[in-house]
Amino acid sequence: MKDLIIRPRYTERMAPFIGKNVIKVLTGQRRVGKSCLLRQLCEHIRQEHPSADILYVNKELSAFAHIRTSDDLLAEVAKAFSLVSGEDGRYLFVDEVQDIEGFEHALRSLLAEEACDIYITGSNATMLSGELATYLSGRYVEFHIHSLTFSEFLEFHKLSPDNTSLRHYLTFGGLPYLSNLPLDTDICFEYLRNVYSTILLKDIVKREGIRNVSFLESLVDYVADNVGNLFSANNISRYLKSQRVNISPLQVINYLKALGDAFLVNRVSRIDIVGLRKFELGDKYYFEDLGLRNCYLGFSWQRDIHKLIENAVYLQLHTLYSNVFIGQQGEKEVDFVALNGDMRVYVQATFQMGDEKTRAREFGNLLAIPDNYPKYVVSLDEWTSGSNYEGIHHLHLLDFLQRQEL
Repeated sequence: MKDLIIRPRYTERMAPFIGKNVIKVLTGQRRVGKSCLLRQLCEHIRQEHPSADILYVNKELSAFAHIRTSDDLLAEVAKAFSLVSGEDGRYLFVDEVQDIEGFEHALRSLLAEEACDIYITGSNATMLSGELATYLSGRYVEFHIHSLTFSEFLEFHKLSPDNTSLRHYLTFGGLPYLSNLPLDTDICFEYLRNVYSTILLKDIVKREGIRNVSFLESLVDYVADNVGNLFSANNISRYLKSQRVNISPLQVINYLKALGDAFLVNRVSRIDIVGLRKFELGDKYYFEDLGLRNCYLGFSWQRDIHKLIENAVYLQLHTLYSNVFIGQQGEKEVDFVALNGDMRVYVQATFQMGDEKTRAREFGNLLAIPDNYPKYVVSLDEWTSGSNYEGIHHLHLLDFLQRQEL
């Protein structure tokens, strides 16, 4: 465990469910640290119950290549637990469970028999909306694992919170393995490009049966270049046709869904601020990891800084709040409305507030909201930290990304 850095935000949420007869499901993009958290849970159980009987199946290891179907998994479990007493508990851990055909049938049987305490990871959202939802509705609890927050990034890389560290985070993102590499553009982007290729080919192309790979890559290009812009399948289709890529709006929607199901990008809907009514059109897309966005598109700090700030603000809100939307009030738009039950916060993200027009827009859109929930403007202005304008907090991005609550 010496090589594993604890991420208490997740371990504390999962601990109360240990030993309970529900399947613990860790979901998230590849390489965000699901396997490490699974190992941390395993080690926690070993410490609490030294005599526990544990089977750990890692589908990325050749030792478990023979487990291809649900029957294979059941046979492996029966073999592992047949000669043990189980007096201190039996525990099953399966890493990348979606690589086992029909895995949901095996899990349903094991859960019904109360044969063991079950923990699984998966890298595709359809695992929950499809396989598990159909066969195990109400009998699993999901923990979505994100790439490192800025605070976690500082801890993993042993860095101080300053503008240089912030630039590294906005450039290379928060995949945990990067802490083993020097923060050099060529080295980090080489690793990130390989991760991106694995996600694209294994979690999207292979799993979804996508044939037009070149269009998929063009679509990722478009999403990366339009972070923070309102999307329309018709507009994307017209744009791609102008690039001599002939694709229908329906195919665009299906491919965007595939990118979201692999947790590469996040679709964020618009809501009416007053009535919280969700609009059917006009979504925005943000990358789950900034480094994967930058390594593929071709990174330019000056060109992309606005997009990176907005994407980073979204990621921070997404870790603190269960729901994040784009806010709309008449003709005025608010970058983010984050909701947790009856808690709510509004956030505007911008590069700098150097002119009166920008200040009027960013503060004005928030001042027009007729409620007293917290409101923030986040920018890279050095003079912003802790300032206040008519009740609206103005924070430097460096400070905002270290907040544990808003």
